[in-house]
Amino acid sequence: MRILAPFVVVLLIGAWSPAEGQSDTAAAIDRSTQEVLPQVVTWRRDFHQHPELGMQEVRTSKIIADHLRGLGMEVQTGVAGTGVVGILKGGKPGKVVGLRADMDALPVVEQVDVPFKSTQKAMWDGQETGVMHACGHDNHMAMLMGVATVLSRMRAELPGTVKFIFQPAEEGPGGAEPMVKAGVLENPKVDAVFGLHVVPYTSGTIVYRSGPLMASADEFTIEITGRQAHGAMPWNGVDPIVRTVRPNLVIG
Repeated sequence: MRILAPFVVVLLIGAWSPAEGQSDTAAAIDRSTQEVLPQVVTWRRDFHQHPELGMQEVRTSKIIADHLRGLGMEVQTGVAGTGVVGILKGGKPGKVVGLRADMDALPVVEQVDVPFKSTQKAMWDGQETGVMHACGHDNHMAMLMGVATVLSRMRAELPGTVKFIFQPAEEGPGGAEPMVKAGVLENPKVDAVFGLHVVPYTSGTIVYRSGPLMASADEFTIEITGRQAHGAMPWNGVDPIVRTVRPNLVIG
């Protein structure tokens, strides 16, 4: 969770603020971050205990929307299904920055015994399965809600506008494209979007690059079939177990 403070600092100071006064602003952000951190942990554990699959994030989106409204933001719900967008208008002129977090969980049975363990069930691919935040989206939502809290407290000093984008169905059937088609990057038009993903680096470390990072790979299917043969003529058969798959080799 310690990534919350430097992430806000990068956005506010690195992108917007002039050189003078940076240390005072950073100190204020750090203090506010430490104050909200226990609530961020509470949100994360609640989301973890009550995960929802893509396009089913009804409870999740309500908690997020209620929190953003409580901060005095203009809030849009039901964006491309269950998406939520909060708009925070700063007290000074500036650009529009989007901050994005994903909301959906995976059809995975949780096996770790913690007090906030998920016991949720849902239908997936025609059968009942467990549901779990196994990809960090519970962290992402809680952290972005924390960022919203911190930035709303300094609204008067904030240059520009921040859009808090909570996206459904990152794991599928794909919530980003429908949200863009629904106009999430317009009215007001977003100049830049920042997203983040928790990874097993040392606490307090940020790893970044320009352009896409940790994007989804293309899906592909390899079909391996065998052919039965008489034991006296094994050369007429094809054993699928020992068959070797080579790159760019189509296996029939």
